[in-house]
Amino acid sequence: MSTDSLGLLLKAFRLPTIAEMFERIIQEAEQQGWGYRRFLLHLCEAEAQDRAERKLERLLKESGLPDGKNLGSLDEAKIPAKVRRVLPTLLEGGFVSRAENVIALGLPGRGKSHFLAALGRELILRHKYAVLFTPTFKLVQQLLSAKRDLRLEELLRKLDHFDAVILDDLGYVKQDREEMEVLFTFLAERYERRSVMLSSNLVFSKWDQIFKDPMTTMAAVDRLVHHAVILEFNGETLRGPRYQDNKDNEKGGS
Repeated sequence: MSTDSLGLLLKAFRLPTIAEMFERIIQEAEQQGWGYRRFLLHLCEAEAQDRAERKLERLLKESGLPDGKNLGSLDEAKIPAKVRRVLPTLLEGGFVSRAENVIALGLPGRGKSHFLAALGRELILRHKYAVLFTPTFKLVQQLLSAKRDLRLEELLRKLDHFDAVILDDLGYVKQDREEMEVLFTFLAERYERRSVMLSSNLVFSKWDQIFKDPMTTMAAVDRLVHHAVILEFNGETLRGPRYQDNKDNEKGGS
């Protein structure tokens, strides 16, 4: 088999890194007296590393995360102490594998969006999770457009590929009933299956301004809070039901 044929086969097998470097590595292996096992291991390790780097680049490109909002630029001194304490646990990424949510509440300008964006970027860099960052109004318009074009299920399947979706500025969404319904459909589809991370300047008691209907508001809050870490950027950090038991145990069950 010719070298050209081998290169074509490697590309057909989707091994582009090996295809690019194998001739050079053959020469190096012959000069240094490598055995077959070391030669093959070197090629496979190079392919694996290159794939990991390409995947990371793809995840970051597809994430829509805003530039500059990362962990390094996050001013932790301005974050409430209770939020700072829970950050290391969030960075471990376990909440994503458990399909739990993170909800950041607080007045505008308190760093909610920056915090979630920085966390989302670390989920990609540390754990290779697929993360999508989007303004809530933009996602709602995409869902509404897909519904009108009879493509809503298709779009929901596409969004399902993301391990975590960050909805920014939920409180600024002023929806009519049709818009509210597609947002609720999205939240219901991800319930206990995929993580949602969202920021809002409205406390839960005012979410009827978003969902209009009290029953729908209650159902939406229930699905989001059931398995959630709730971070209040007004100096308080609350936790959802799953974490409340641990908090009570720390207080001696009181």
